[in-house]
Amino acid sequence: MSMLAHGANAAASAAWVNAGTLDDFLDQVEKNNAGVGSVSVFRNGQEVYNRSFGQKNLPPVAHDGSTRYQIASVTKMVTAILAFKLIEEGRLSLDDHLSDFFPDMPSAPQITIGHLLAHSSGLGNFAIQDGAVWVVDEVSQARILDEVRRQGTAFAPGTRVAYSNSAYLLLRMILEQRHGTDYQHIVEQQIAQPLALQHFAAAPSHDANTFKSYAYAGQWNEIKDIAYTNVIGVGDIASTTRELNVLINALFHYRLLRGESLDQMTPAVGAGWGKGLAEFPFGERRFLGHGGDVLGSHSRVIYNPADDVSIAYSTNGERIPTADFLRTLVGIVYGSGFTLPALK
Repeated sequence: MSMLAHGANAAASAAWVNAGTLDDFLDQVEKNNAGVGSVSVFRNGQEVYNRSFGQKNLPPVAHDGSTRYQIASVTKMVTAILAFKLIEEGRLSLDDHLSDFFPDMPSAPQITIGHLLAHSSGLGNFAIQDGAVWVVDEVSQARILDEVRRQGTAFAPGTRVAYSNSAYLLLRMILEQRHGTDYQHIVEQQIAQPLALQHFAAAPSHDANTFKSYAYAGQWNEIKDIAYTNVIGVGDIASTTRELNVLINALFHYRLLRGESLDQMTPAVGAGWGKGLAEFPFGERRFLGHGGDVLGSHSRVIYNPADDVSIAYSTNGERIPTADFLRTLVGIVYGSGFTLPALK
């Protein structure tokens, strides 16, 4: 009896997210060589839609349903979760200062863990040097830290909000100091194993069965992306879209953190950024989650607490701007039709 009820609920949820229209949209994307990627939709904690698209248009490359996508800065949401787990255990505090860990960093006595999490430290973006992405080849951690020091701080900590890759790089190193092991093992032990994630891993342990990045010029061609070992804890994790949804549902269903920690992560309405989560408004609907973009791969995972709905989207071959793609997905899930967005 319970199996029949579960099947009925799943069918109702699939109808609610307009699976047929989602298929029509992704069919058009695939037919027009407009993108390569994967979409997963959860409702009430269960997956009600999953579809990969466009992979058949790539040059011959081995892949299957468990092939991961680079999720880029969605990694920062994971780093924030791990920081709050330490805070809950009393092993870290939002009021701890960067000088406790890296006294030679710019403004270290004034920057707190809270500032690092909230992008309000004033630190910059180590991955951009003289206006260009320079971390495409593996470089030493010492050289990256030199770049963080060279860039300094752009404003007094706590006075503004400006997205900072450097802040999350230092957070990752602080996590490693506290745990006494490297980030990939912290992610495995604290996130992947408890949630039974089989296809979710930090660098360098995700090289196998992970999509490369592609760009379209009459056909899809592989491009060189960043070296992910340069952005550990900042943008290095690879995952399937289903497991991204498992992660964000576990977060919002209090399986990873307590309610007060989630409240700290969540931005105030209209604020944009909290301490590890961003807001994604679509009309009157407010989703929370994170996005990630590298040179050729892009991901978004967003959750609507009002409806217990989440959407995960990853692409390793983008011609429709990610924001337009995600807006179309949200519209379809909530009952709208669609027009194929313009290609870039």
